[in-house]
Amino acid sequence: MKLITEDFTAVSVDADETLPDDIVMKGICGAAEYLARVKASKAHEMFPEDMVIGCDTTVVCQNKILGKPKDKKQAREYLHMLSDNVHSVFTGCCIMYGDRIVSFDEGTDVFFNELSDEEIEDYISTDEPYDKAGGYGIQGRGALFVNKINGDFFNVMGLPVSRLNKELKEFIKGVR
Repeated sequence: MKLITEDFTAVSVDADETLPDDIVMKGICGAAEYLARVKASKAHEMFPEDMVIGCDTTVVCQNKILGKPKDKKQAREYLHMLSDNVHSVFTGCCIMYGDRIVSFDEGTDVFFNELSDEEIEDYISTDEPYDKAGGYGIQGRGALFVNKINGDFFNVMGLPVSRLNKELKEFIKGVR
């Protein structure tokens, strides 16, 4: 966000991240945008006079959403699935101010190198995989696994900076 503005406060909201059946049935692409709307709604309740932005990131590989791994076993499974494979990272964003709402999602394809069992075990022994969708952080040691990306690098980190900046400019024009 600091690339867009210095005037913001980051807060965490306690929101139910359960996906409704209709989102699951429609396909995985809408999940991140749906969760961003849920988070923005919660933040809007807390700060009704402020503009709020809710965001959520999902990692999709082989038509499965890979959330934050709950333990080493799941982190290991995720990294084996990502190894020598391509996956998509979707970040949903929702902007709310007053009764105005705009939401979108941005997708980026990430191509992983083939990972050895030793690389996976070394990585899951760190704290890095457990608070990140898909079980890796491209901004940390997880960058060593990435062969290339197709799309916005910042999106893989969890915020499509360029797209959000563009959407915010348009949103603010509509507020005035």
